[in-house]
Amino acid sequence: MSGLHSADAPSSDALGVSEAMGLAKTALESFTVKIVGEVSEVSVKPGYKAAYFTIKDSKSALPCMMWNNRYAASGVRLQVGMLVEVVGRFTLYVAKGRMNFDVSHIQAAGQGDLRIRVANLARKLEAEGLMARERKRPIPKYPERIGVVTSPRGAAVHDVMRTLRRRFPIADVLVAGVPVEGERAASYIIQGIGAVASAGAEVVLVVRGGGSYEDLMPFNDEQLARAIASCPVPIVTGIGHEPDNSIADMVSDFRASTPTAAAETVSPSGEYLKNAFDIRSKALSDRVSSRIEFAAAHLARVETRPVFLDSMQLFAGDALSIDHFENRLRIGLGKVASRSEREVEVAENAIFRQGGNLLDRREREVALAAARLNDLSPLSVIARGYSITRNAAGSIVRSIAQVEPGERLEVSVSDGIVECETVGIAGSDARKAAVG
Repeated sequence: MSGLHSADAPSSDALGVSEAMGLAKTALESFTVKIVGEVSEVSVKPGYKAAYFTIKDSKSALPCMMWNNRYAASGVRLQVGMLVEVVGRFTLYVAKGRMNFDVSHIQAAGQGDLRIRVANLARKLEAEGLMARERKRPIPKYPERIGVVTSPRGAAVHDVMRTLRRRFPIADVLVAGVPVEGERAASYIIQGIGAVASAGAEVVLVVRGGGSYEDLMPFNDEQLARAIASCPVPIVTGIGHEPDNSIADMVSDFRASTPTAAAETVSPSGEYLKNAFDIRSKALSDRVSSRIEFAAAHLARVETRPVFLDSMQLFAGDALSIDHFENRLRIGLGKVASRSEREVEVAENAIFRQGGNLLDRREREVALAAARLNDLSPLSVIARGYSITRNAAGSIVRSIAQVEPGERLEVSVSDGIVECETVGIAGSDARKAAVG
């Protein structure tokens, strides 16, 4: 039978190992192929002349190498998990019987290209500090108004509303229904965030259900990321796509794994509220009990004071004073009673004389003051033939500098007032002023 040979002697048409490997090498390197696969290993190290990596699919893995000059010119930065499209030839290392794929061209393919763009944007925003932990704001424990930005027709909005009604029904929920998929979805989501924030939401949920990586690309939009970071209230994202994190997840104040988890993040559970009320109730009870015990102890101390043991202690000082003055009065009355009627009469006369002397002295002082006051009175001056002139404002005219021609004046004399008008003004050396 053809192809079967005796084990004792080699066939005349049998090839040596080197010859067979040479044939294989020639055959493999004679054609160029294009392959798509997921990067599973990468080794790009300084000092190496080539970049070494492995691509795979669900059944096989292929070791690849690409010379450094080609790799640098491609602009691709290999990462585990990215999908790439490579063009090249199979090569065979004859001495060891090892096969590689010599890559002449490489580019990201499908999700791989999207992931690269997202990764580059993530690095850019991270460098600006938008993902810094210290920038993220705390989520309010008991928000009274909760904003929800999501599709009005998806399952996510129902999950969120059901969770909020069950856990925290007292909160008002403001829903902005927007597209969460498609070319303009990011701009609509930005408008929805602004709308619920302006309406008074204390925290905003940006949520959607799961989907492919391409479907979730609106949540990797740069403008949406900046809108989330600049929102005046905290934002919680619940984008149901594990294990990937979108850019929106990275810049939000809190990332939840699903829309339901996002709703749970902003709403306290019934058990949590019960425990909180129990703690506050116990603290309040302890505080009241402590105050009552303190007041009772203070009252007990007050009760031991002498004034509460004997109420007459309040009047003890006054009673002593009364007794003292009573004794003095008795002594005085006794002395008066012991004097004769003549002595009493003499004392009475002496008191009247002393009182009269006091009144005479005061009357003389008053008469003297009245006389001085009369001397200084302008009325006495007027009675002697002088007059007092006042201008329209009621001020006394003491100088011609205070009077203007045509000005109305009042001249007070001893028996009345003369109203005048100035028709001329003369100096101090004139014998009289012409007054009409």
